[in-house]
Amino acid sequence: MKKLTDILNRFPKLAALIAGTLSAFGFAPFGVWPLIVLGLSALIYLTSKAKTAGTAALTGWLFGLGHFTIGNQWIAAAFHFQAEMPVWLGYFAVTALAAYLAVYPAITAAAAWKIGDTVRRSERPPTIAFALSFAAMWTVTEWLRSLVFTGFAWNPVSAAMIDVPGIIAVRAIGTYGASGIIVLLSAIALGLIGAVLTMQWKAAFARLLDAALLAGFCAGLGTMAAGSVLPDKRQAITIVQPNISQAVKYDLNYDALNFVKLAVQSKPLPGQGPRLLLWPEAAIPDYLESGYPARFYQPQPGGSAVGARMRLQSLLGKGDVLLTGATRLVIDKDGQLIAARNSMLAMDANGDLRGSYDKAHLVPYGEYLPMAPLLRFFGLNRLVPGDLDFWPGRGPATLNLGDGRAPESRAQVGFQICYEIIFSGRITDRTHRPDFIFNASNDAWFGTIGPPQHLAQARLRAIEEGLPIIRATPTGISAIIDADGRILKSLPLGTAGRIDSTVPPTHTSTWFAIWGNAAPLMFAVLLLAAGLLRPVFAVVTRRTSR
Repeated sequence: MKKLTDILNRFPKLAALIAGTLSAFGFAPFGVWPLIVLGLSALIYLTSKAKTAGTAALTGWLFGLGHFTIGNQWIAAAFHFQAEMPVWLGYFAVTALAAYLAVYPAITAAAAWKIGDTVRRSERPPTIAFALSFAAMWTVTEWLRSLVFTGFAWNPVSAAMIDVPGIIAVRAIGTYGASGIIVLLSAIALGLIGAVLTMQWKAAFARLLDAALLAGFCAGLGTMAAGSVLPDKRQAITIVQPNISQAVKYDLNYDALNFVKLAVQSKPLPGQGPRLLLWPEAAIPDYLESGYPARFYQPQPGGSAVGARMRLQSLLGKGDVLLTGATRLVIDKDGQLIAARNSMLAMDANGDLRGSYDKAHLVPYGEYLPMAPLLRFFGLNRLVPGDLDFWPGRGPATLNLGDGRAPESRAQVGFQICYEIIFSGRITDRTHRPDFIFNASNDAWFGTIGPPQHLAQARLRAIEEGLPIIRATPTGISAIIDADGRILKSLPLGTAGRIDSTVPPTHTSTWFAIWGNAAPLMFAVLLLAAGLLRPVFAVVTRRTSR
């Protein structure tokens, strides 16, 4: 143990960077989740040994730099599918983003160090108080990361533990609260490692007991917070994964071939009844809504919205409804195109549009360009082709796709397009709770690392909300996720195929679905209070025992 601590103490900055880098391999597709626990254990130890709050902040920042540089490598892959900017800029973007995101672990470390410093006189070292404070601040800063500068909540710590049974605690305290629990687990692991290496078996047993109690707490909390299962509506669905590469998606010469790839997987099977046919984000280039100036319809079938819808009708059976990603246009009163919307459109077998959803949480630099005049002056552009920015929609919405049957049998569908699904507590219309969330995405941008990480975060949303989540992507991973976060059926990366099934049963609202992110923030307050009060109790106990 002494040799290990000597190395950590001698090279704390390098150790923090290495710990953060290794911890990133806890996430999918690597999935070595103990590395998250070990990495956080090292960060907690190094921060507690820092001489000043500034040193603690630097320790947290270096951890975050390694952690986010490796974890966000998928972003660089997106730069291979556009011609506006050099590919090397993608790797610079990953590092620059990591340097910013690392600010949040830095804030956590500095704040926990300051809180620990205030109680050092009453508890040396402030192990429990420090761990509780660190967990509280990590919870708060992960939540802040989802908000500041429009938010980038990718890979919360709890996403690495998606297959660990205790993750069901997110039903009560959400993703960010569960991340705080994992920080506490890491502090326990630190104590266990120290006890084992120094052969203090009584202390080691105590730490194992702590871990068991924490696991029991998570399991009990998750069980109490679960909703009850509602009657199964047996809504039939067909998910289509056409395996359309991002490299050819926007090439006009491939429009016909891309449509064939969608069509071949879409027609109803013999004897298959009414279903929802689910296509990915931006599945088709056609404009399905009427009313735009004629010039916008010229490249599509029949030179009109009606012609484009007739082509889609040929794929639908009686009673079917197609949900497809498409672009909607924003036209001013002079007939000029001023913006676009990344949308999902619902069309029935008669060719009638049943409604739409516009993506609300757009990707900066992907779908719109902040500070556009300045950045375009330097030759920069957004990743999605086109000169006009996308405009955001109004937020989560539920669309009724009933076909005239009894109201209780109608499909109530919520929508989240692409990376909107990563924002905990912001995916449903809470006044009109849906039967399931349809997460249409285009993960073809993000290589082999991004899609499995995206899937893990969608699974967290299912557990939090008690809702099934159905994913359709062009190249994978498309999946049916039940309300407990389990993958029932899926299509792997890089394959074409379809999934014919039914939507899993919906649950009533979980605690988190009712309270939203007030739940993890209140949990953080309780952790912080426990961290501050525990040394006070220790002092009172010592004085009373004299």
